[in-house]
Amino acid sequence: MGYPQKLLAQGEVIEFETRPHWRALFVPAVVLIATVFGATWLYFWIDNAAFGGTVMRWVVLAAGLLILVLWAVVPFLRWVTSEYVFTDRRIIVRSGIITRQGRDMPLSKVNDVSFHVPAMGRVLNYGALEIQSAGENDGLTISDVPNVEDIQRHVYELIEADDARRRGGSGSPVVGPPMPE
Repeated sequence: MGYPQKLLAQGEVIEFETRPHWRALFVPAVVLIATVFGATWLYFWIDNAAFGGTVMRWVVLAAGLLILVLWAVVPFLRWVTSEYVFTDRRIIVRSGIITRQGRDMPLSKVNDVSFHVPAMGRVLNYGALEIQSAGENDGLTISDVPNVEDIQRHVYELIEADDARRRGGSGSPVVGPPMPE
C-alpha cells in the first residue's frame, strides 16, 4: 500500500492506513468461481452442431466475460483503489478506479467519532466509522472498516495528540501502539 509522502503536509506523519475489509471480496470471489465453472461447463456442453454451435459458444464466452468484469473485476478494483489514511493531522479517504475522489477531514474539526457494527461485522470484525465535524458538511462515514473499535479509539488518541500539538505542547505526544494493517 503506502500513501505517497509527497501528498502530505510538511511535518505530517502517517499513523496508520488501511483499506476496506476483505469481506468486500467475498461475493466477487464466489461470482468468479461460479462464472468460470458455469461458462466452462456450458462451453463444452454445447455441441458444435446443436444450438447454433459456434455462435452459441461465443455467446457463452461473451456473457461469462461480461459477468466477470461487472461482478468480479470491478469490485476487486474498487477494493484495491480505496484507502483510508490516518495521519497525525487529518483523516484521508481516497477511492476510484479511473477517476479518483477523496475527502480529507482535519482532526481539529472532529467533534465525535462513533462506529456501527452489524451482526456479521461482530463475527468478521468490521464496521462503519462515523466522524462528525464542526464544519458545515455532514461529516464523514467510512464503511467496511476492519477493527473499527480499535480504530475509533486510536482516532480519539490522534485528536488529543493533535490538540496538544496545536496548543504548543511538547510536539507530538506518543499515542497507542501502531495499528495493524
